[in-house]
Amino acid sequence: MVSRADKIKKDILGLVREYSKLKHGRFRPGYDLNRPAWQKSDGIQYSGRVFDDEELVAGVSNMLEFWLTLGSEGQEFEHEIATFLGVRSSVLVNSGSSANLVALATLTSWKLPRERRIEVGDEVITVASGFPTTVSPIVQVGAVPVFIDANPLTGNAVCGKLNEAYIPGKTKAVILAHALGNPFDIRTTLEFCRDKGLWLIEDNCDALGSSYSMPKKTANRLGIYQNSPGLDEGPERIARWTGTWGDISTQSFYPPHHITMGEGGCVNIVSSQKLRRIAESFRDWGRDCWCPSGIDNTCQKRFEWKLGDLPEGYDHKYIYSHLGYNLKPLDLQAAIGRVQLRKLTEFIRSRSNNWLALRQGLDKYCEHLKFALPTHAVGWDNENGFIWDDSECMVNCSWFGFSIGVGPEAMFTRSDIMRALNNESIGFRMPFGGNLLKQPAFVELKKANPSAYRAVGKMSGSDQIMNNYLFIGNYPGLTAEMINHQIDVISSVVESRSASPR
Repeated sequence: MVSRADKIKKDILGLVREYSKLKHGRFRPGYDLNRPAWQKSDGIQYSGRVFDDEELVAGVSNMLEFWLTLGSEGQEFEHEIATFLGVRSSVLVNSGSSANLVALATLTSWKLPRERRIEVGDEVITVASGFPTTVSPIVQVGAVPVFIDANPLTGNAVCGKLNEAYIPGKTKAVILAHALGNPFDIRTTLEFCRDKGLWLIEDNCDALGSSYSMPKKTANRLGIYQNSPGLDEGPERIARWTGTWGDISTQSFYPPHHITMGEGGCVNIVSSQKLRRIAESFRDWGRDCWCPSGIDNTCQKRFEWKLGDLPEGYDHKYIYSHLGYNLKPLDLQAAIGRVQLRKLTEFIRSRSNNWLALRQGLDKYCEHLKFALPTHAVGWDNENGFIWDDSECMVNCSWFGFSIGVGPEAMFTRSDIMRALNNESIGFRMPFGGNLLKQPAFVELKKANPSAYRAVGKMSGSDQIMNNYLFIGNYPGLTAEMINHQIDVISSVVESRSASPR
């Protein structure tokens, strides 16, 4: 017999579904036939929430149970995203920035061998161009960032500079982001890290659904023996999702990202169960206990531990092995995220198709504009697509945005494009922090402590990204009409400015 409470809940969720259809139709995917027609007056976001009534129903349903803190939905989400990626486990946190903090903190644990753990004053190699919270956790755990330059065409680190940045006994890890969904040179980076015995952290926040492949013989030599789930490059190649090649990776679920739960992120542990327990400890106040909230004594010796200088039998639920944080999201967020995760495959396909439409539509301006190239690509043919180098490595990009550069020879500037886009209410962004070494936080850090970070060579590529590049949207919320409007606005700038001198 259905209880009155169950009937009321069913009625509420039915109304939520109806409300969503009436109120939030414009947030449906661009390929959704139920999405209302777009009007120019609506403007175009560079990215944002893409959802339908299922996310609202999942969120309200969870809220009606009022568990609030991370619970069963969170556990299911962790399992589902780890299964999608093909990693050992995933640990939910409250943001992608927190994920990077937990990832770096995990590698400082006293539970790791001293020669491998990151200690105060040790160095971590990263890239000068990117988002600041890829780098700031290095400083926050007491280590020293070592910056290498970026390639403007890929947006990624010039991985050939890794050896120049390395100091034996001092360098402990590498953390790099897959910029705008473009995988960095994983082969070169992984070879370097394996050779030097370093940790590799992949900041995968912009790249969920991107993949990288290399010859099987090369992958096997690096300790990689199988494809990620759903990826198959044939008998002679290994293909894996980004976020599954290193030791730890991170995700963000902020609204512009590939899937969203409002705020939120996760730490992916590729293979080591020990790293999972350490990551959970840093996320959960630094606890030594691994029992989830509301569950006790899964170790079956809750009152039998002797750790630190505590008395024997001290309650394991209140033993702390690390100086941790509370970085958990709400279970409500995980419920929404689970619905989003079921749509991820279509979202990935849509991002790729939208990027391709923009690239083809703007190809005739390739003499005036610089467009992104995937790592290992050396050119683009408008009929056949990318032309690849001779490394035998290839990538498939789940693009976060469509990057556009303006060179000094052009008869217009980046500002001209930005003004035109802004006048039409078309969203765009700079490439995040540009050259981070020029940001006030890092300028002041260097003033306060000249040895706070180290830069290897000139950052001319990062300066180019900072000065000449922007990106527009290719996210799943775009319709064909919206994409064409972006092309038209950019075309008008190029054609009008190129026709006559400034």
